[in-house]
Amino acid sequence: MQKLTITLTILFLLFIFIYMVIPFIITRICGMGVFRKGKHGAQIAFTFDDGPDPLYTPKLLDLLQEHGVKATFFVLGSKAEKYPELTRRIYREGHQIGIHNYTHLPNWLMTPWHVRQQHVERSADIVERIIGERPAFYRPPWGILNAGDLLYLRKSYRIVLWSVMGWDWKRAVDADQLARRLMKNIKPGSIVLLHDSGDTIGADEAAPQQMLEGLQDILKELRLKGYQCVRADELQERKCAGYGNGKAVDIGHVHVKVALHRNYK
Repeated sequence: MQKLTITLTILFLLFIFIYMVIPFIITRICGMGVFRKGKHGAQIAFTFDDGPDPLYTPKLLDLLQEHGVKATFFVLGSKAEKYPELTRRIYREGHQIGIHNYTHLPNWLMTPWHVRQQHVERSADIVERIIGERPAFYRPPWGILNAGDLLYLRKSYRIVLWSVMGWDWKRAVDADQLARRLMKNIKPGSIVLLHDSGDTIGADEAAPQQMLEGLQDILKELRLKGYQCVRADELQERKCAGYGNGKAVDIGHVHVKVALHRNYK
């Protein structure tokens, strides 16, 4: 009995190492198999996770428009489904839309099949029906991939992580602290992670307001330093799920094949 327990424990630990730890080392530490930094010296990409949010995303879009900045929004499929007009506005104003799962669940706790079908493909179908274009970029919640994701999702989606994290999901990080942290860490080609919603596990609901206040100063300072803020696909020089030629598009005049409704029950 004791031998069986030891054997099962070793097998369980081996499973965790292969399924969780190895992908973490490969992607988060080594940066292999993912896109987390561009090569263009004068360009950086701002990315926003966990939206769209009916309170903060419109304010963020106004701010980005004021500064002439394009960004990438990694949306939750459930929220895109709930706020389709807001999702269309993100797209109309020239920003890229990527996938951030259907709900904010870690991929470590799900099978690769479940992640792909019930979160990534389901969310991509929702976004495609709303904007008429299928997202091709994907960021997993907390930047966590399992072994199956690393093997199979990369065949259909560009997995995007980040090189600079704002740590902006807590109100303890005020606007000034956020601005100082980002300006200290942003380098040529940086992909910056921020959040336009505060209703996920571990986040403070009002934290995005402080992010918006800090971002106002950050965008001004980056312009003075000569940086250009672009979408993640522009940083990688791949156009997908957003706009054409750097301009906003009229959804009513986009003619594409839209995803069919599927049963995800």
